Amino acid sequence: MNLNAHWSPFTSNKVFNKNPRMIESAEGMYWTTDKGERVLDMTAGLWCTNLGHGREEIASAMYESSKKLDYAPSFGFGHRHSFELAERLTALAPRDLNHAFFTNSGSESVDTSLKMALAYHSARGQSGKKIFIGRERGYHGVNFGGTAAGGINTNTRTFGRWGNVDHLSDVLDMERNAFSHGLPEHGVEKAEELDRLIQFHGAENVAAVIVEPIQGAGGVIMPPQGYLKRLREICTANEVVLIFDEVVCAFGRTGSFTAAQEFNVQPDIMTLAKGLTSGTVPMGAVLCSDTIYDAVVSNTPDGIEFFHGYTYSAHPIACAAAMACLDIYEAEGLFTRANEGIGRYLEQVLHRLRDLDGIIDIRNYGLLGAIEFEPTGEAVPMGVKVFTKAWDNGLMVRGLANTIIVSPPLVVEESHIDEFAEKIWRSVKDCQG
Repeated sequence: MNLNAHWSPFTSNKVFNKNPRMIESAEGMYWTTDKGERVLDMTAGLWCTNLGHGREEIASAMYESSKKLDYAPSFGFGHRHSFELAERLTALAPRDLNHAFFTNSGSESVDTSLKMALAYHSARGQSGKKIFIGRERGYHGVNFGGTAAGGINTNTRTFGRWGNVDHLSDVLDMERNAFSHGLPEHGVEKAEELDRLIQFHGAENVAAVIVEPIQGAGGVIMPPQGYLKRLREICTANEVVLIFDEVVCAFGRTGSFTAAQEFNVQPDIMTLAKGLTSGTVPMGAVLCSDTIYDAVVSNTPDGIEFFHGYTYSAHPIACAAAMACLDIYEAEGLFTRANEGIGRYLEQVLHRLRDLDGIIDIRNYGLLGAIEFEPTGEAVPMGVKVFTKAWDNGLMVRGLANTIIVSPPLVVEESHIDEFAEKIWRSVKDCQG
C-alpha cells in the first residue's frame, strides 16, 4: 500500500507513514486495528461518535434512504426529511432558534454563521458592521472564515488570517482555577474585554462575536462562572450578533441538548455538526433566531434572499442518519446523561490522576475532560508522548501539546472509565520512565 498517496489531515505524514495506526473496524466503545488489537475510544472519534460505533439503527436508516432517495438538490427544491429534521432540531434547541440551515461539517456551519451575521446587518441597513471577534485558543474549523475567527495560531501561520477579525483573551487561568470541578470560579471579569474591543472598533463596525461555550481543540477550556452571560449582555447592548459554536458541545456533551441551555445563555446563531449524525456521515447545521431569519428572508423582496449553500446541503441520506440519531438520543436519555452519575464518575476518576508527577491542571464538565502537563521544553510535548503511548496500551485519547483530552461517547459506562484510568496511568508512567 502506497501511504504517500493519501495526504492525511492534521497529521505528521512522515511520522505516521513509518508506523501507521490503522483502524479496521469499530463497535460500541472500541476500535479494532488491522492487527486485531482492541482500543478503547475515549474521544468519540473526533468528538463526534456520541452514540458509540456500529449502531444498526443508523446504518439501516441510511440504507433505506439510499434505496428510495439517494440525492435531491436543495437549490429551489426540497424533500420532506430535511423539513422534518429542521422541525425536530429547532424544537430541541434554545427558544427562538426556529430556523435550520443545513451544511456538511462544522467548518461549513461556522462560515455559514458568519455570512448570516453579515446578511442580517446588511438587511437592516448596517452593512458597515463587518468585524468579527473570536477568542484566543478558539477553534472554528478550517475554512478561511472559521480559521480567521479562530485563535489557534498554528492554523493561520502558513495561510494568513483573512477578513476583519479581533480576539478576546484566553480564559484559561491555571493560577487561580487549577483542578476546578466544573466551571471555574474566577475570571468573569475577562468578559469585560469584549466591551473594550467593541468600543475600540466602534459598535457600528462589529458584526458578531463567535465563541465555543466550552473550547474544545484549544484544550477543553471551561468558561468562568457568569462569563458567557456577560458576553450576551454586552452583545445585546451593542447590537452585535452572538454566535455559539456548539459543534463539540451540543447533543448532550455537557448534560443538556446544547451548552447554551446548560448555561442558560441565549445566542442569536448556533452551529452544529459532529454529534448530529454521530459521525456516521458528514452533516452540519446552523440554527438562527426569528430576528435573524425575518430580517434576511421575510423582509427581503422576492428572489433569492441568501446567496449561499452547498451541493450536499440537507442530503437525504444524511437527514436519515440524523433522524435515526435523534431517535436514539431521546430513547436512551443521552442528552442529559452527562449530568448524571456517569459524568460525576468521570470527574472523580479524572481528578484522582492529580497524584501523577508533572500534572499541573485537570478540568472537566459533563463528558469532557483535560489533563494538563507541565511543559518540559522537549521537542515532543508530553501530551503527544502520552497519546502515542496510550494507543500502544489500547487506549485512544487526544494529545494536544501538553494536554490530554477525553470526550468519550455518551454511552460510556463506569467499567470503560476504570479501564481508561488504568491505561492512562500506565501510559503516563511509561512516558516518565
